[in-house]
Amino acid sequence: MDTLDPPGDENRRSQPRESEPAEYGTTATPDATPVAGWTPLPITEPDFNAWNYRPDAGWSAEFDIVGYHVEATDGSIGKIDEASHASDESYVVVDTGPWIFGKKVMIPAGTVTHIDHTDRKIYVDRTKDQVKSSPEFDADMYAESTYRDKIGGYYHDTYHERPSLGGNLM
Repeated sequence: MDTLDPPGDENRRSQPRESEPAEYGTTATPDATPVAGWTPLPITEPDFNAWNYRPDAGWSAEFDIVGYHVEATDGSIGKIDEASHASDESYVVVDTGPWIFGKKVMIPAGTVTHIDHTDRKIYVDRTKDQVKSSPEFDADMYAESTYRDKIGGYYHDTYHERPSLGGNLM
């Protein structure tokens, strides 16, 4: 008898039906509490393409986003000073103003979740601290692929720091 079978149900079938997952009756919730018929979804890393805008972000070549305000998940981080929309090389350079003492940061377009052209704002899926901790903007190197690899790697790795219902993704 499965440990999840009600008392007195000793004659219940021991094999799952074809339409049931093989682990029927033995699958556990994230806190290891068994739940009959519940199969957890695997925790997977988001498909992150750092250097292209997401298809549903609202980016369009007809809009110049320089000057738009940039919003992190927990507040404003500055204004766009420069933007590129080259295929596989799209990014925004954000002037953070007094927030982090006039520092500029390069943010890959793949972090942009939404562009509001009416309010002239873009929204990124990172916190202010994640943006603040990003590699230093280098005006002489930012067009180089090695520099973009460094920036892209940093923002890719920050997905591992994002909390989820089950904890960190790592």
